[in-house]
Amino acid sequence: MNLRDLALEEATLKALADKVSDRLKAVRVELQQGLDTAEKETGTRQIAAALPDGTPVATLSLTDPKPEAKVTDSDAFMAWVMRTFPGEIERRFVTEVRPAFVEKLLAEMTAANVARVVDKESGELHDVPGVEIKATRSRNHSLRFKPTGKDAIAAAWTSGALQLPGVTGPAQVEGGGA
Repeated sequence: MNLRDLALEEATLKALADKVSDRLKAVRVELQQGLDTAEKETGTRQIAAALPDGTPVATLSLTDPKPEAKVTDSDAFMAWVMRTFPGEIERRFVTEVRPAFVEKLLAEMTAANVARVVDKESGELHDVPGVEIKATRSRNHSLRFKPTGKDAIAAAWTSGALQLPGVTGPAQVEGGGA
């Protein structure tokens, strides 16, 4: 292949990749909305993807983000630690809670699923200001291909048996379908 052919192939592949990427983003949003609605109406949390001939190629399932403790108001959190655990404060030009202590507390609160900790020395239960338990990402869904799913999809698309709305299909290939 000469340099001009390679340049055209790269430009073409990049243009197609961008078009497919844009369509994928739009379809993921639409599918997520559909899965959320299906779960509310029927309890359905997953759907199989199959080629037009019925060959299963993937399974798409709802995923639920796991909530975890996050400092949401660092000033309130800092003031509480300064009052309650002053030995965990490092003083420099800036006052901050020791990162290892923050990590330890957040892990405890995540495990308990509540913004509270127990002072192990006094046994006192503390509500921790400036910390919330919340999902770290929005709800989503996962896609798991069957072992031969990707190859089956590529073959169906190349032969013309699989159409992709919103994406231009392949040109007719010698001996192939439309």
